[in-house]
Amino acid sequence: MTDTKDSFISCDVEKWGAVEARQEDICIVDELEEKRLVRRIDVRLVPTSMFIYLLCFLDRSNIGNAKVLNSNTGDSLVQKLHISNQQYLVALMIFIVAYTLFETPSNYMLKRFRPSRWIATLMFGWGVMTMVLGAVHSFAPLIVVRFLLGAFEAGLFPGMIYCLTFWYKQDERALRAALILACATLGGAFGGAVAYGVGHLNRVHGLEAWRWLFIIEGAPSCACAILVWFFYPDFPETATWLSETERELAINRIKGISSLGHAKITWEQAKETLLDWRLYLHYFVYICISVPFSSISLFAPTIVSGLGYEGLKAQLFTVPPYAIAFVVTVFVSWQADRRGMRAYGACLSLFIAGISFLVQGALPSHAFKARYGLLCVAVSFSFASIPPLLSWLTANLHNTGASTLAVPLNVSIGQIGQIVGVYIFKASEAPGYPTGHYTNAGFLIVGAMVGLVLRYIYVRRNSRLTEGERKWQL
Repeated sequence: MTDTKDSFISCDVEKWGAVEARQEDICIVDELEEKRLVRRIDVRLVPTSMFIYLLCFLDRSNIGNAKVLNSNTGDSLVQKLHISNQQYLVALMIFIVAYTLFETPSNYMLKRFRPSRWIATLMFGWGVMTMVLGAVHSFAPLIVVRFLLGAFEAGLFPGMIYCLTFWYKQDERALRAALILACATLGGAFGGAVAYGVGHLNRVHGLEAWRWLFIIEGAPSCACAILVWFFYPDFPETATWLSETERELAINRIKGISSLGHAKITWEQAKETLLDWRLYLHYFVYICISVPFSSISLFAPTIVSGLGYEGLKAQLFTVPPYAIAFVVTVFVSWQADRRGMRAYGACLSLFIAGISFLVQGALPSHAFKARYGLLCVAVSFSFASIPPLLSWLTANLHNTGASTLAVPLNVSIGQIGQIVGVYIFKASEAPGYPTGHYTNAGFLIVGAMVGLVLRYIYVRRNSRLTEGERKWQL
C-alpha cells in the first residue's frame, strides 16, 4: 500500500466518488482510508448532534407533560396559571409561529458565524427560556417566553441536516439524520420518565412540579452550550482535528455532489431554488408528516390519559411508544440508505402510520389495549418517515444555495402541518379523540401518495439520461 500522506488530490468525484493517486495519474478509491475518515467524522459529529437534539426536544415538548402533571391534585400548569384550553393552544401555536419565522434566517446565520458558534448560542438561549418558563404566573408571559423559545430552537434541526451535507455523501445521510431525529423519540421517552420522577417534587420549596420540570430540563442546555462552542465540528475545510490529508479527502469525497461550507450563496441559486416546482412536492409531503409529529409531541400525555392512565401514570406510559419509535426509526433509515430506497422507506412508513391512526379512530373508546398498541405503531412509523424524506431532499440538491435555502424552507413550510396538529386533539372528544386520529391518518396517507408521485417524476427524469448522467436520487 502506498504512503497516503501525499497521495490524495482532487478529481472528478461525480464520476469516481473519491480521490486521485498522484503517482499513477489515475483516479482510484481508497475505501479503507475513506471508511476510516467517515468513522472519525461520525464519532465527532453524530453523538454530539444527537445529544443536542435530545435536549432541544425535551425543552420543546415538556409543556405537554406540564399540562397534566399533578392535575389530580390541582397543581398542573393550566390549573395554576388559570388558563383555558384555548389559551393553552395559543401557547403551543405561538412557538410554531416563531419557529417558522426564524428557521431560514437561522440557517444563513449558521453559515455566516460557523455551526459551533451559532448552535451554541441557540442552545444557551433556549435553555434560558425553558428555565424562565418555570417562573411564569400568567398567560401573557407564557406567550412571550414560548415565542422566544421557538425563535431560539428554530435553527437547530434544519441547521443540523444542512451540516450533514458538508460531511457526508447522499447515501450516508439518512442513517445519520435518523440517529439525530430518533433522539426526538428518546426525548419523548425521557421526557415522560423525567416528568414521572419530577412529579414527586410537587410543592418542594413551594414550587409546583411543573416548574421544577422546566428548571431541571433547561439547565443542561445552558451548561452544554459551552462545550458545543469549543468542540462541535464546523466545515471540513477548517477542521483542525483532521490531518491535512484527511481534510483533503473529506473535501474531495463530496465535491461536486454536495455543498461545501466555504462556498458562497448566489442570488441566481436562490432564485432557481425558489422557482423549482419539484421541491414544493417535497415540502408538501413534509407538511403531511408535520401534522402527526406536532400532535404526538404535544399531546402524547393527553392521548395516554384518554387510554385510562391518569396522573403520573400518564407520564410513565408515554415512554414505550417513543422507545419503540427509536428502534424503528433507525432501522428504516438504515435500510433506506443501504438499499438506496429513500422514497419507498418514507412512503411505506407514512402509509403504515396512517393506517394505524385510522384504525385508532375507528376503535371504541374503551378498547384501551388495542388503541395503545396502535399508538405505538403510529408513533414509530410517523417518526421513521422523516429521516428518509430529509435525506431524499438533500440528495437532490446540487449546489450550496439550494442546500442552504431548501432545507430550512422544507421545515418552515412544514410548520403549516404543525399548526394543524395543535388543534386536532379536542378536549371535548376525550377519550377517543376521533378528529385527531382521522386527521393524522388523512395527512399521512395523502403524503404517501404524493411521495410516490414524486418518485415517479424522478424516475421519468432519469430515464432521459444515460447511466453515467443519472442525476436524481430515489
